[in-house]
Amino acid sequence: MNAKKAGAGAPRRLRGAVLGAAVVAALLTTTACQDSGGDDGAAASPTASAPPAASPSGSASAGRAPASTAPATAAPTGDSGTSGGAEPSATGTGDSGETGGGNGTAYADCEADGLTTAVELQDAPGETPRRFLLTVTNTAKTPCVLNEAPILRLEAGNDAPIVETLGEPDSEPVVVEGGGTAYAGLYVFGNDEGGEAVYDQSDRFTATLVAGEGTELRGTLVFDLPDGLDTVSVDDAARVNGWAGTEGLAMRPITQL
Repeated sequence: MNAKKAGAGAPRRLRGAVLGAAVVAALLTTTACQDSGGDDGAAASPTASAPPAASPSGSASAGRAPASTAPATAAPTGDSGTSGGAEPSATGTGDSGETGGGNGTAYADCEADGLTTAVELQDAPGETPRRFLLTVTNTAKTPCVLNEAPILRLEAGNDAPIVETLGEPDSEPVVVEGGGTAYAGLYVFGNDEGGEAVYDQSDRFTATLVAGEGTELRGTLVFDLPDGLDTVSVDDAARVNGWAGTEGLAMRPITQL
């Protein structure tokens, strides 16, 4: 019969428990030391244990300065249209084209002795003569220029009163080609009283040309009355329209008087 020996097994179990406790204590001590060292390392270098954050393009961005979002300034190209400099101002050609009377064209002012004259009555037969078309023809082969309106007198002599211009004369000079013509409209009489009244009479019109700079040119143009008229009545209602290149432009304002 086998008998159990209680005294021999107890010491072995006690020794095993002591050894096990010693191993556990050693493990706890080792773990505590490792945790303490890890904390010190983390305090010394906060970013050491963290992996670098990836940028949207996949490259690391930690420790790198952010890229600037401001557009780069373009370098000047030497072209005034792109460098921001002032636009160059327009320059003249160096040729004013002014020759005779400073009229702004390439041609000289017309002279009285280079023009022939004619007069045409514009009123219907039987009506009081009031409206006339004055015509000048350039006898030269080269063009010449007529400026503004003629200095017109309804009576002979420089002492005769000057007819007022109808409105502002055109500031653009009229270039008369060689052999070409130009026109001016004339209104001479505005009185409608009729009867036995006596009015001033004129048997011709005279005119002086104006230079491009506005001075009076030498020479006088004489406009004889058309056939069938010895004299016409004139008064202070008389008006002259400036030089024009066509009959219509010359007479249109006159026909409205």
